[in-house]
Amino acid sequence: MQESAMPITRDAALRVALAARSMPGITLPKLIDVLQNRIGSEQIDTDNLRTVTVTDLKTAFASVDGEEDGEDIGIGLEAMKLAVRILWGDTQGDPLPPVLAFAEGDMPGSVRVALASDSGEALNGHFGSCIRYLVYQVSATEIRLVDIRDALEADFADDKNGFRVQLISDCHVLYVVSIGGPAAAKVIKGNIYPIKRIEGGPAMEVMAEFQDMMKGSPPPWLAKILGVSAERRLRNYAAASVEE
Repeated sequence: MQESAMPITRDAALRVALAARSMPGITLPKLIDVLQNRIGSEQIDTDNLRTVTVTDLKTAFASVDGEEDGEDIGIGLEAMKLAVRILWGDTQGDPLPPVLAFAEGDMPGSVRVALASDSGEALNGHFGSCIRYLVYQVSATEIRLVDIRDALEADFADDKNGFRVQLISDCHVLYVVSIGGPAAAKVIKGNIYPIKRIEGGPAMEVMAEFQDMMKGSPPPWLAKILGVSAERRLRNYAAASVEE
């Protein structure tokens, strides 16, 4: 989906996604609907987000739920105050780690791994709702963060899970803290192996554990991935030798 078709700019979408997660029971599409009604603009951006107040949210959500007092709809006043600060840009969560350059052939024998993340450099996201995917290239000797991919546009796609699978289609493995059965089936159909790690954890610790699994006796599914990678490398080397 092209950005021009979205009712919200990318920068604003990140704030709105974080704000939605700060309020219990509020989804990203629901909050966007409320903001569009409040702002009255064709597109939500960071400038008009700064006009939103706590009273606006209380009134809007109380109206939607048929309650007279916004504090009684299960969200809580403090949560709405935090949401407004996020919408204004006063808090954006943990800083993101730097992405390192990567070119094909840099890390022979490496595997590409995606981690579902909602904040910082951590595995802490659900496949179908995480804000972004951290993408690592992992070999037996090196771990490198090669990309950070925002997943916000998935909420505007007809097939949300399909959009997310396509977003990480170049990855061999996916780590999540949670994933539903139908979503897992789509991930597997996309030739990506899903791993559910309910406790989550710092991304580099998770990747170090994955690296140890590569260096030891890898399970059959990982051995298959490594074998495919080896076959591709051999073909590439053979093609390069012919050209020379």
